[in-house]
Amino acid sequence: MDLKKGTRKFMSPAGNLALAFCTAMILNCAVNARDGSSVVPEWAKSAVWYQIFPERFRNGDPKNDPGPKDMVGSWPHEVVEGWQVSKWTGDWYELQPWEQKDGKGFYFHCQQRRYGGDLQGIIEKLDYLKDLGINAIYMNPIFESPSLHKYDATYYHHVDNNFGPDPEGDRRIWEGENHEDPSTWKWSAADKLFLKLIEEAHGREIKIIIDGVFNHVGMTFWAFEDLKRNQQKSKFKDWFTIKEWDRPETSINEFDYEGWFGVRELPELREDENGLVKGAREHIRAVVQRWMDPNGDGNPEDGIDGWRLDVAEKVSPRFWKDFRKWTHQINPQSYIVGEVWWKDWENEEMFNAAPWLQGDMFDAVMNYRWAREAVRFFAGKTTKITSSEFDKRLEGFRKDYPDAVNYVLMNLYDSHDTDRLGSRIVNSDLSYDKGVSVKDNPRYDVRKPNDVELQLQKIMAVFQMTYVGAPMIYYGTEAGMWGGDDPDDRKPMLWPEFTYDHEKSHPSNQPGPADSNAFDNVLFQHYKMLTVIRHTYDALRRGDFTSLISNGQAEVFSYMRSLKGQHLIVVINSSQRSGNIDVILPGPLGESSWKKLLGQGVAKVSHNRLNVQMGPRSAEIFTRLI
Repeated sequence: MDLKKGTRKFMSPAGNLALAFCTAMILNCAVNARDGSSVVPEWAKSAVWYQIFPERFRNGDPKNDPGPKDMVGSWPHEVVEGWQVSKWTGDWYELQPWEQKDGKGFYFHCQQRRYGGDLQGIIEKLDYLKDLGINAIYMNPIFESPSLHKYDATYYHHVDNNFGPDPEGDRRIWEGENHEDPSTWKWSAADKLFLKLIEEAHGREIKIIIDGVFNHVGMTFWAFEDLKRNQQKSKFKDWFTIKEWDRPETSINEFDYEGWFGVRELPELREDENGLVKGAREHIRAVVQRWMDPNGDGNPEDGIDGWRLDVAEKVSPRFWKDFRKWTHQINPQSYIVGEVWWKDWENEEMFNAAPWLQGDMFDAVMNYRWAREAVRFFAGKTTKITSSEFDKRLEGFRKDYPDAVNYVLMNLYDSHDTDRLGSRIVNSDLSYDKGVSVKDNPRYDVRKPNDVELQLQKIMAVFQMTYVGAPMIYYGTEAGMWGGDDPDDRKPMLWPEFTYDHEKSHPSNQPGPADSNAFDNVLFQHYKMLTVIRHTYDALRRGDFTSLISNGQAEVFSYMRSLKGQHLIVVINSSQRSGNIDVILPGPLGESSWKKLLGQGVAKVSHNRLNVQMGPRSAEIFTRLI
């Protein structure tokens, strides 16, 4: 999710129910985690994910750019005179003329900005993604919504009209439907373009999953609009938790309801003992059917390949169990990944997500636990942990989940809910998700990562692409994008064909860093090289993991991936020092020769020791020569 996460410490009744249910399952999960009962889609083990935030990825069709009427119903509920679509290549923190008029500043007006990203832009850049080595895309919400982030749906059954080629024609289609009745649903121009995107991606052997936001909707959601108009007489009154009805005899509107963490823009869908109430449940089931089997012919090849489920711990596990059955009836190889990470945000305690990963709900979660420990080992200063401690924590994580699940976890460093990896390295000792932007922490450093910090990013990418699990790249991380948490992690994508203004402004009107801003081809080529290696060696996608940590090398992390006679060794030096590093090899492997994959040459092996000369903040991957 994307709004202020400091509110996460407040739990709604539904959230408490879901949390209590899952806490009760922990002991049983600990017993069953190794039994291999969890069935995951085989393709997900080979996935290299790429997360796209549609409004900021690529403006392929300027004719569909949003206008003021498209923003009605989203915070901050006003449109400043002179508003216009923002310059894609502009200085991020620089206030535009229309933003300067009222003195409310960058962080107020940033939520009003629109850059015009759309589906046509994604289609145009599928070959870029294919060249990068991407074979799976996760898209942030695409459904009709007045906000830039689309977590406040107006419709689940229509793609946002400003993502498609005919916004006004799509409005006329909506008006001709009975949104409660799926038999009246039509295909808008934006819907059809999304189906074309699926076809184009599948033609390039790229899977697509989309965000399912089924805990809450937007203030403009069709059923909630009916509720606001008709109050107690609305047929949808049971879909929501109403605190107080409007009293017509008064001059004020007393209507009040439960929102996600109290946010009025995000009315929560009500739950009963079975999870989401019947009407909302049936509507979502029809939505699942629509996008997973658009032709309704029983062949899911023209539909999406799965779902990322937003704030999943806030929805009853009973509903998710049914949700999995629905999806697998349509496509047994569909992939479900949950956003499950904060157990206690205030105390920075992350979930052990095992209750959701026993084969009856999700295939995976976004692996923020893994990310936090990796940042501590590779980039931490006061928070740095030794390689032995890092290895111990990773082993604990692997033991928490079924074996099959470990291979399909989304291993990410950054997303739309965190600061970007480059900025995380610059500000490495901060909490993973608190005070990680200048809007919440005036000491947060907004500058561009320097060469040393970019080198750290490169070795972290080596770990990400060679560890157990499916790596995920947040759009632009491979291109050198940086920025703090929301909204600064949602800048327009860097493209090599564009010339960008220097980032010289600061949101607090301090002197800016005057950083050049351009597509980083060296970093892109590094990521591309790593995806080629990952796709080449099945041991990196499905192989066993063996730690090769040596005593006395607290800043060196080394391990082996093995599968059916294929062996690869990864050695990463996170320190600022060069040196000779001895990696003790198990058994007969010590008599083998080992070829470098990131450089050239063959490593020396003596007495079961692989001797490697490592530079500061460097990494090497070796493959065994038979």
